[in-house]
Amino acid sequence: MDFPVPEAVREAVARRAATDLGYPAWLDQPTAGLLAEAFAERMEARYGWRADPAHVRSYTDINQALQVLLHLMTEPGDAVALHVPAYDPFLVTVTGMGRRLVPMPLTAEGRFEVPAEPVRVLLLVNPQNPSGRSFTREELEGLAAYADRHGTLVIADEIHADLTYAPARHIPFATILPERTVTLTSASKAFNMGGLRCSVAHLGARDVRDALGRQPAHLYGAPSVLGVEATVAAWRHGHTWLEEVLAILDRNRRLVAERLPAGVGYRLPEATYLAWLDFGIPDAASFVEREARVRLNPGPNYGGGDTFARLNFATSAPILEEILARIAAALK
Repeated sequence: MDFPVPEAVREAVARRAATDLGYPAWLDQPTAGLLAEAFAERMEARYGWRADPAHVRSYTDINQALQVLLHLMTEPGDAVALHVPAYDPFLVTVTGMGRRLVPMPLTAEGRFEVPAEPVRVLLLVNPQNPSGRSFTREELEGLAAYADRHGTLVIADEIHADLTYAPARHIPFATILPERTVTLTSASKAFNMGGLRCSVAHLGARDVRDALGRQPAHLYGAPSVLGVEATVAAWRHGHTWLEEVLAILDRNRRLVAERLPAGVGYRLPEATYLAWLDFGIPDAASFVEREARVRLNPGPNYGGGDTFARLNFATSAPILEEILARIAAALK
């Protein structure tokens, strides 16, 4: 996002740097201590989910956590279902690790299809990137019934949960099917600090906990003390900042709808700061960059068609207005 981080995060990082950059007290613990507690507090306060801190493990980012889980819980050739279009590193991870991708396509009505076959893992990105969908309870219960019926492990990436707009409401998947769910999240998206490299995994599934427990303690590394300090500060003291940012993003998602030319497909996102746009012309991102001097993320990067592109609208109103004016002029 094109915004500064919360003051509480800056202060926490500066304070830690000024006082102690030695080994953290939690280095040899299976959970990240303070980080796990802050995660559990936030889940209960914000979403009514009583997550067990003892089931929390820490990683540098969501991608590392996903790769660890797929490495331990699947074999090459195993089927992994994923909503598409999808966050591009997840597509690369699934196929790059030799797992068989089973796509769950986005329909014209903005819903996603459920796999027609059993899969070993269902990778749920909720809220969804790049569509901006926040899944309803009905949709999540349908996925839970499928996973329960087939013995499927659900890995729920909920990193955009804090960026959900009312009246939509984020529902942690672990509140629906806790015994088959691993929840991945981080403060990096909502609080704009991806470079600090800190994420958590809540292991609701016992077989995943057991598999990780058989691994050497330091095999997968750990986030830095600065990443942990920043994350705890964001989750415990960043509420006012986040509410201000959400108000800006809510305005911006509506501004996109108002200023886009007729004929550009756009469904108002229920979460995230991303707009999934259908320009209806081939190689849309290249056209927009060439004719409007605006760089968007090409749709094929996410497993979508080349008429699509992804717009990040987390910026100031003047910049976003300029972006949209250029696009409109190029499409006349």
